Amino acid sequence: MEDLRYPIGRYAPPSEIARGDRAAWIKDLALAPAALRTAVEGLSEQRLDTPYRPGGWTVRQVVHHLPDSHLNAYARFKLALTEDAPTIKPYDEAAWAELPDSEGPIDPSLDLLDALHRRWVSLLHAMTDEDWGRTFFHPEQGRALRLDWTLGMYAWHGRHHVAHVTALRDREGW
Repeated sequence: MEDLRYPIGRYAPPSEIARGDRAAWIKDLALAPAALRTAVEGLSEQRLDTPYRPGGWTVRQVVHHLPDSHLNAYARFKLALTEDAPTIKPYDEAAWAELPDSEGPIDPSLDLLDALHRRWVSLLHAMTDEDWGRTFFHPEQGRALRLDWTLGMYAWHGRHHVAHVTALRDREGW
């Protein structure tokens, strides 16, 4: 049986991250807002409130989650670029998905994701090879994470959640 939680599989970075990997991931981040808009285009309110899998978030919550998550990632990049191996603040993404702003219209979150990714991609294009090796410490993971590894993870993250929506649409014939 297909694992509905991971429609594109789990994040599996290459053992060595090259410039080409980073360029592809930056492109993924640049395309993510449009891919999400396309994935939710034409969905009724009822369909937006449909979980993408049994026990999972609704499509609406997924849409609101992406800018929440990617705002945190963007801040982590900026912290790592301006401080020496800072410790970041984790957040409870499930609790964030239950807040009232995750129940409202999706257009503000789609707009926010678009604006955020334009800023983030601009920053990513300006980074040097040395910058990609900078790190931040993630206390829940108990280790330092390199920015190049983190870039790949968030490129995957956007594709992962878009696939939640598109896979649901395919299964339901929407």
